[in-house]
Amino acid sequence: MLCPAVSRSPSLISFYVLPLDVINNWFYSKHQVFYLGPLVHSAMDNPNGFTMELQSALDVQSWRLSLGDVVWLRNQVVAPVTEELVFRGAMLPMLVPCAGPTAAIFMAPLFFGVAHFHHIKEQRRLQKDSMRVILLVAGMQFLYTTVFGAFTAFIFMRTGHIVGPVLCHSFCNSQGLPDIGSALQHPQRTALLFLYLMGALLFLVLLFPLTDPFFYGAIPVCSLAPAPAPVC
Repeated sequence: MLCPAVSRSPSLISFYVLPLDVINNWFYSKHQVFYLGPLVHSAMDNPNGFTMELQSALDVQSWRLSLGDVVWLRNQVVAPVTEELVFRGAMLPMLVPCAGPTAAIFMAPLFFGVAHFHHIKEQRRLQKDSMRVILLVAGMQFLYTTVFGAFTAFIFMRTGHIVGPVLCHSFCNSQGLPDIGSALQHPQRTALLFLYLMGALLFLVLLFPLTDPFFYGAIPVCSLAPAPAPVC
């Protein structure tokens, strides 16, 4: 089993404060560790731009402009919240009693990946690429959205809260996929590739410690899994 049920009864403080504090500060930081290479890559290519991004993150006016941007709201707020509520918060508790926690982690993301196939129709309507290219892009998108879905499902199963998956989803949408091809052509590619690798290794090392159910107060959803046999 991926996580044990927490036997103690969570207090109101541990149920509400710990998830917001620990997930937001610990796990969100751990998710950023995976992007160590891309973040440093961005800073090396455009130091001024990187500094401006940090300044804008603390600028009230910048946040006001973002909140008025429909595309930003869709990518950073609406999509992460709605998709995580549906595919993790609603779907996983239904799958776990039937399939068990481990199987549910890999089953739910398949629906999440298939849900992105609507982009095929959109690309066909725009007629910018051939059908072969569109299907190839859709296949790649299905692959990485399924992998990401398994990752956020793992977070939800381990912590019992939806806050972490939503924050990770929003951050991943803002960063996109790591551009390893660009790193390979960079003058400082040795250092960058080392940071890409270090970020991935730190991500794996911290995966279980920073999602330990002990820190999160609530009973993990995997405790819904029956011990002897599936119920359906």
